[in-house]
Parts: sequence; C-alpha cells; structure tokens
Amino acid sequence: MEQRVTEEVAGPKATSREWIGLGVIALPCILYSMDLTVLNLAVPHLTADLKPSSAELLWIVDIYGFMIAGSLITMGTLGDRIGRRRLLMIGAVAFGAASIVAAFANSVETLIAARALLGVAGATLAPSTLSLIRNMFHDPDERTFAIGMWVMSYSAGGALGPVLGGVLLEYFWWGSVFLLAVPVMVLLLIVAPILLPEYRDPQAGRLDVLSAALSLIAVLSVIWGLKSIAEGGLSALAGVSIVAGVIVGTIFVRRQKTLADPLLDLRLFAKPSFTAAVAVNILGVFVAFASFMFTAQYLQLVLGLSPLAAGLWSLPGALAFVACSFIAPSIAQKLGPRRTIAIGLIIVALSFALLTQVDVYGLPAIVGAMVAMSFGLSPVFILTTDLIVSSAPPERAGAAAAISETGAEFGGVLGIAVLGSIGIAIYRSMMASPTLDGVPAQALATARDTLGGAVAASAELSPALGTLLLDTARGAFVHGFEIIVLVCAVIAIATAFLSARYLRPAV
Repeated sequence: MEQRVTEEVAGPKATSREWIGLGVIALPCILYSMDLTVLNLAVPHLTADLKPSSAELLWIVDIYGFMIAGSLITMGTLGDRIGRRRLLMIGAVAFGAASIVAAFANSVETLIAARALLGVAGATLAPSTLSLIRNMFHDPDERTFAIGMWVMSYSAGGALGPVLGGVLLEYFWWGSVFLLAVPVMVLLLIVAPILLPEYRDPQAGRLDVLSAALSLIAVLSVIWGLKSIAEGGLSALAGVSIVAGVIVGTIFVRRQKTLADPLLDLRLFAKPSFTAAVAVNILGVFVAFASFMFTAQYLQLVLGLSPLAAGLWSLPGALAFVACSFIAPSIAQKLGPRRTIAIGLIIVALSFALLTQVDVYGLPAIVGAMVAMSFGLSPVFILTTDLIVSSAPPERAGAAAAISETGAEFGGVLGIAVLGSIGIAIYRSMMASPTLDGVPAQALATARDTLGGAVAASAELSPALGTLLLDTARGAFVHGFEIIVLVCAVIAIATAFLSARYLRPAV
C-alpha cells in the first residue's frame, strides 16, 4: 500500500469531544456556502423592492465572493497569530451582525456594504475551521475523514441554500434569507469555547498591514478582471485590472521574502507535495466550476426545465458527493492518497467524455455524468486539502488553509472566465449562420449575445422564425458545451498524470 505523502506518524486518537467539535465546525461552513447560493433566489424580490441598477445588482451579488477571496490570506495568517478559535468567534459575531443589517437593508448602498462585511467575516470561517481540524485530529486517517466531513459541509450548504431560501421566500420578505445565519452563529458562540481548542503560533509576530493591503488589492484586481471577462468578454478595463493585480501580487511576493515574519510563508511552497496538492486542487476546481455553469444553463435553456426542476435533477450529483465524502478516506487508506486522487481524476475525465454525447442522450447523460463526477471530485478535493494542511507545520496551518481556499477561488473564477469565454466564442460564431438572415436585426443581436437572450428573443417572433432562432441557438450552445467538456476531459487527464508524478511520498 502506498505510504502517506506526509512524513507524519500516527498521533493519539480523537475523543468524543473532538468529534462533537467537528459538528460545531461544520455549522459555519454550511452557512458560508449557503450565502453563496441563497441570494440568487432573492434577486427578483429585492430588485422589485430596492430597484438597483444593473451595475448595482452585480455588486450586490458579487461583492460577497470578492471580499472572501481577497481576505482569505490575511485571515488565515491572522488566525495563526491571535488564535484560530478566537478568530472564528470574531468572524461569527461579524457574520451574524452583517446578516441582520443585510436582512433589513432599506437601500442598495446598505445592502452592498452588508454583503461586503459578510465576505470579510466569511473569510475568517474557512481557514479557522480547517486549521482547527489540523490541531484537533492528530491521527492522519482520522484527520482525512474529518476533512472529508468539512468538505461535505460546503456541498451540503450549497444544496440546502436554495431549498431553505425558497421556503422562506414563499412566506416572508427577501431579507429573511439572511437571517438563516443568526441562530447558527449564536449557537456557535455558545458551544465553541466549550468544544473547540484554542491554538496559535507562540512565535508569531505582528500582522504586516501593508502586506495585507497588497494581497487584498492583488486578489481583488485579478478576480474582478477574470469575472468581467466571463460576463462581458475581453475588454481593456478587464485586462488592465488583471495586469495591475499581477504587478501588485509580484510586489507582495517580493515583500514576503524580505520580512522576518511574512504574511505568506513562501517556504511552504518549497515542499513539492504542498505545491503539487495546491495545483491539483486548483485544476480540479477549474474544470468543475465551468462544467457546473454550462450544465445549469443546459437544463433550463436547452431542455426548458424550470429552476425547481433543474435543481431537483441536480440533487443526485450533490447526494453522490456527500456519499463519497464518507467513503473517500477509507479508499485512500487502502490505495494511498496519490493513487486515489489519480483514479478520481480519471473518473472525472470519463464523466466529461459522457457529456460530449449530451446531444444524443440529453438529460440521462447530464445526470449520469454529474453523479460520476461527484464520485471523482470528492476524493480529489478532500485529499488535496488534507495534503495541503498536513504538509504545513501546525503553527502555519491557518496560512496553509488560506492558500488552499484562495487557490480554489482562483480556480473557479479562472475556469468560468477561460472556458466560458471559449464557449461564448463558439456560440457567437455559430450564430452568424446565414440561415438566420430572415430574423429581425434587433432580435438576432440579442440572440447572438447569450442563449438566454435567444430564448427571450424567440418568444417575440413568429412561430416559424422563433423556432428557427431557438433551434439554431440551442444547437450552437450544445456544440460549444461539448467542446468545453472535451477540453475539461483533457485537463482532468493531464492533472491525473500531475498527481501521479508529483504527489509522491516524502523520503
């Protein structure tokens, strides 16, 4: 059997206190991902109430994720300095307070500010909880299982968000979706001091404020630029934003090399297993996010399913991910993490291969591929996260967790931007077909922009022209979708080879 990638020996077994504490840790993780999805349902209601402009609405939706991504590195290192449990509790107070402000916001500006604070508070949750797991579970196999439950809690939150949000919106106002966080955070504040241990780096120095500012500017600039490209195509402003972010990021890295106690310890990347695990995790998120985006559009805009029906057909994949989170650690014990990750990525590649046949098999291909993909991605995310955190010394676990989460944020946004841009380019090129010359210019321009625009434009035309436009648009989208998943399959196979080559046992 393959040895573990880390050099650890088995530590003491966890007691019931640690396992109950793991349940406590799962609570903020569920809320973290719920807040990423629940707002989408409330958008029509808050739009009717607050009447935001299109630009303001984008900021309401996006600012939460932006601030999380930009604050992760700072918060992970801050937890190492002031204590991970303390940071978690500070974040819980801030998250609960911001949720109340967002729930009762009576202006667009107030809601945007509350969402920004939610993002900063949310950035304390992931590195704090993951680094606490590093300190609570000393036995490598138990820690792998605990991290599996940690990863699963995010998946559960993403699945629960639309369901609970839909129930609340059925009976209450749009702000009620934010109040889901308040009782959970109150419970966390009560039980965390009892069940969760405190840990911090006793040798840590002061937080370098300039480094924190540089990391925030660099991450926000790059992610904003990539997201702008994903939403509106390549533009000068998006390009300038990305270049500026890279320049600031370079300054940030150089500054870390000169500091006695850096915000980001670059020595972590000296371990090949750490760097390889980060790379594999980023590439896994890269292909996953892009495929999820196209799949959601396919279900609603090509098959014509309602949002509820599309969500229900997505549940088998989510449930498969949850199920595999329980069994992935056991598989890794038998096969070793390196082999398990490589096999998982091969399963992901086969799932993408099935999606290339979506025009033939339709919904069964989508559901089957999503289930298989969940079984492949679950061990990849769990084991790479475990390797990242385990490769770092205990006093740097918060920083390592922040690197893992920041990499995942970049992987998701980059996947949507790069693969989404390829899909849009294919779609628009096929929508230049001469068979559409009889379609009115305004309707054709709308249809060439997005498939959603084509669906709306076709409803305004005569039955014959509407059917022609919609069939052509759906065919163009499916063709682009199939090219994208083929690219994803190739990337998954390449990543499998990367994991097999570089995630080697330490000697």
